[in-house]
Amino acid sequence: MGSSKWVTPKCAGYKHFKHMANTTKQFTYLLGLIFILSQVLQHSIVAQPITAPLTTLVEVEEADRVENFTNKSILVFTPHPDDETFAMGGTLAKLASQGNTINIIIYTNDNKGSLDLEMTRERLARIRRAEEEKSCKILGIEKENLHWLGYEDGDLEYADPQVLRGKIARYIKLFRPDAVFTLDPGNKDVQWHKTDHRMAANISQDAFIAAEWHLYYPQHYLDEGLESYNVPQVYYYYSQKPNYEIVLTDKEFDLKMRAAAAHVSQFEPSVSKYQPDMPPEVFDGIIKRFSQMNKAESGGYSERFRKR
Repeated sequence: MGSSKWVTPKCAGYKHFKHMANTTKQFTYLLGLIFILSQVLQHSIVAQPITAPLTTLVEVEEADRVENFTNKSILVFTPHPDDETFAMGGTLAKLASQGNTINIIIYTNDNKGSLDLEMTRERLARIRRAEEEKSCKILGIEKENLHWLGYEDGDLEYADPQVLRGKIARYIKLFRPDAVFTLDPGNKDVQWHKTDHRMAANISQDAFIAAEWHLYYPQHYLDEGLESYNVPQVYYYYSQKPNYEIVLTDKEFDLKMRAAAAHVSQFEPSVSKYQPDMPPEVFDGIIKRFSQMNKAESGGYSERFRKR
């Protein structure tokens, strides 16, 4: 998810704060605590929702519903290695179990989301790649189907948009998906997204047009023989106005929880001081949080999207 993490801080009084700041190590802890508190406030006020209340449900023929997809080509765009799992891990598990081919395009290497002063960007990028591969393996997606664009965390908005749009359009032409899942850029209103998410949402949307009309990037056909392609179905995750709900089985929700937990570095205590293993109580907290966020209106669990 980038540099903003889910955390649960502990409060400290002024005297305790002053006492803790006496050593470099303790001062570093305090800096981390201040950052954590700011992130909690951010998430409580303007956080981008993983899920939101349903609007009017869109009508979809039974044969065209995602839940009934079999042997189809699915293309997923994610700004960081974990957003697709947090937003639609259960749906990915469902699609993989039904014989669909899933390719995931990962915009950034997520190499800055750590408070550990001994962590480096290079090491974190390796950790994040390994976590993503493990997470997707749990969902039934092999690492050969993960495609890394390699942009650095937080810097996607500074990439050349024409070049980036061309890369995304090429993947659309290459995989010719029956359905694309990506972040919601908004419909009538522009939807708020944090950095990297904004660029990924808008570029993915713009690439639909660029993939449909061959003269946007004629080199794709001239050099590789890739013909233009019109994406037939698009489902937007992280939507503030979802109109489509996919109900998950208990097994699919369990797989999503295990896949989310594979991103150990993105949860405390590993955010502040990296450790490769997740404490059981942290995993229990993940289940509790997602159980609330993925609660279906009809009972059980679900994931919500805005269908174009």
